[in-house]
Amino acid sequence: MTSPDAADNRWSDLDRPPLNATALRRALVRPGSLWTSLDVVAATGSTNTDLAARADTLPEGAVLVAEAQDTGRGRLDRRWNAPARSGIFVSVLLKPGDPDRGPVPTERWGWLPLLAGVAVATALSRAAGVDTALKWPNDLLVTVDGEERKAGGILAERAGADAVVLGIGLNVTLRADELPVPGAGSLALAGAVTTDRDPLLRAVLRSLEQWYGDWRASGGDPMVSRLQSTYAAGCSTLGRTVRALLPGDRELVGEAVAVDGDGRLVIATAGGTRQAVGAGDIVHLRPAAD
Repeated sequence: MTSPDAADNRWSDLDRPPLNATALRRALVRPGSLWTSLDVVAATGSTNTDLAARADTLPEGAVLVAEAQDTGRGRLDRRWNAPARSGIFVSVLLKPGDPDRGPVPTERWGWLPLLAGVAVATALSRAAGVDTALKWPNDLLVTVDGEERKAGGILAERAGADAVVLGIGLNVTLRADELPVPGAGSLALAGAVTTDRDPLLRAVLRSLEQWYGDWRASGGDPMVSRLQSTYAAGCSTLGRTVRALLPGDRELVGEAVAVDGDGRLVIATAGGTRQAVGAGDIVHLRPAAD
């Protein structure tokens, strides 16, 4: 007999029904769409790892969704775990370097996690009625009891010569006693008008398709595709005093003043200099300026 707590038991939590893979395919995998396949698995270690292993044999637009992950990762190899069917754990295969479609220069691929952030925030505003702020470079923040909390994250990884696997993790129905850390949140705790994961996932993938298509059509230009301005408008990091924890045990403190054309965060220090940060962990030290 299957344990009632097993990830593949569709009735282990009636408040968290399983995704309908057939309906998702019918809605998203169609002629002319970016999405070429969509698979839902009961559990896996990491959807990013699984999809990256097959990147050379799959066409662009492959989608892999897991009802549960036990070794999901965020930036800096942080673990991303949650109860089965409590969130959206999805990875997509993109091939911006495909020579047959006019490759996007690799120096612009760094915009992909920021693009995903814009796409998810746009989708959640429409589908869940939740304002989602973006913490540079790839955290998704919601407001719970007047406090900003992290409800999701994005991880982009190279896969082969011309591909990127883009992973999105989003807390949907996590309750307060299930949060992994005090600063975490979920759509449910933020007062979402719906926590039905099927329409939420459809909205996220459709928004991602639109933003990726516009970005790719512009040759990856963040200004022409409106990506840079839209990201800046939704980025809660801008206007704050921040501490950037940089590689090599270095840190930089100052005001986050801009996101430059390469997707880097520009920090103005007290000494009057400006430095663009392309990698590192950002800590918000005070609320954004009015």
